[in-house]
Amino acid sequence: MKFSALPIALAIAVCACHAAAQQAPLHDEFFWLGEINKATAVINTDEGLLDKSMAPQFAAGIARVLQAGAQQGGKRPSSVITFEPLLIEAAGPQITLLHAGRSSQDMHATYRAAILREEMLNLADQLNRTSGTLVKLAARHAGTIVPNYTNGVAAQPNSLGHTLLGHAAGLERDAQRIREAYARIDRSPMGTTVLNGTSWPLNRARMADYLGFDAIVDNAYDAAQISSVDEPVEAGAIVASIALHAGAFVEDVMAQYSQSRPWMLLAEGGSNTYVSSAMPQKRNPGLLNSTRRDASTALTLALGPMLQAHNITPGMSDPKEVKPNTQMVRSAITVLKNWDRILNALVISPERALEELNSDWTASQELADVLMRKYKLPFRVGHHFASEVVDYAKAKDIKPLDFPYAEARRIYADAVKGLGLSTELPMSEVEFRSTLDPVAIVRNRATVGGPQPAEMQRMLKAAQDQLARQDAWIKARRARISTALARLDADFDKLLPAH
Repeated sequence: MKFSALPIALAIAVCACHAAAQQAPLHDEFFWLGEINKATAVINTDEGLLDKSMAPQFAAGIARVLQAGAQQGGKRPSSVITFEPLLIEAAGPQITLLHAGRSSQDMHATYRAAILREEMLNLADQLNRTSGTLVKLAARHAGTIVPNYTNGVAAQPNSLGHTLLGHAAGLERDAQRIREAYARIDRSPMGTTVLNGTSWPLNRARMADYLGFDAIVDNAYDAAQISSVDEPVEAGAIVASIALHAGAFVEDVMAQYSQSRPWMLLAEGGSNTYVSSAMPQKRNPGLLNSTRRDASTALTLALGPMLQAHNITPGMSDPKEVKPNTQMVRSAITVLKNWDRILNALVISPERALEELNSDWTASQELADVLMRKYKLPFRVGHHFASEVVDYAKAKDIKPLDFPYAEARRIYADAVKGLGLSTELPMSEVEFRSTLDPVAIVRNRATVGGPQPAEMQRMLKAAQDQLARQDAWIKARRARISTALARLDADFDKLLPAH
């Protein structure tokens, strides 16, 4: 159908277009090119850059192209040079008057920013969901005492909830990075043409508002030459950070699978684990393996924009393309979804964790701490005493709860000999044993940010508040975009011929 189509057919097309728009249209390049053309028609007509008598014909042509693209198998071109011929076919060559003061450079930069900001909101949403699961699990296990590991070796007792809140804190920084990056992405390049603007007095601020952007990219050269490269590179840095956080968590859980009696595993069955094809006793942690693999994939994709942006002149499109950058952000969403599945599949045995703590000497540092804090013994002397206790215990295969108090007194006397100190261990037997109690150690921590009950409650409340604020931020940004596009639709409708 050419631009001379009958008014009745036009009315049907326009109605169909709006019906399709009400069905959550795909916000791809074609969609945003349509929104840009609609906004251009409204703004330039209002401000006298287009003859008002042409507005109905132009609006009808735009509506017809968008309606056709909304049909199954309809053409949805992703570039200005392939979109414009459809407009010409629908409304005649006069419709290219819309292109005054525009270029594929600023139009493509605009839809790339629009698509990337929505992908970043989707990433923020999944990040908040996974963080929420972490925080809920932390609340349930605030009092579960487990070993923490450094250098792959059991190091100190800690609250599992405290450990999980530590991982949640890392994701909160990723949430901060998304908010900060979003503010830089949420700026409209439209109206800058190629790199130095145009002689047409385009209303850039109004265009930005119609497309749901919070601001414009101020410098016309920056708009398509510099800023549009920075955006995917910065998004990639966030994806990389999320992938690294996920990988660290997976490896922490994976360490349990090398133990004969682990205290934390995935629930067996489903897609969580699978039986070895050769060794019937093995239950391989498939979900952990696939999540680690996906995190590595996300990290690989995250490096793409940075490598593509390296050693190219400003304005080249290498790192800007929508498809790979969308794939990059979505790879992080996949990782976060799988991380959430892991959290929901964990089976934790507090009894086994405490048994491991009491079978090793992860509480030995507390001996040195108490001797210094309470009895003013220099830390290094106390540390030497505790180390000698551990050496003796391991040589004799003695567990902490079974260590002979008399041997502790002997070792202490040897440790302080020649230092001008009393050779009598100042701790009573009761105090010596209570100092090695991992539960008491965690409960009695006094550091701000520690795992003691009061601090756990404070940090849990802070984490829950942060999640609520992030959720509100996501909803507000999505509402701003949808409200702006609805306002554009309403104003565009006024240009259409009477039905």
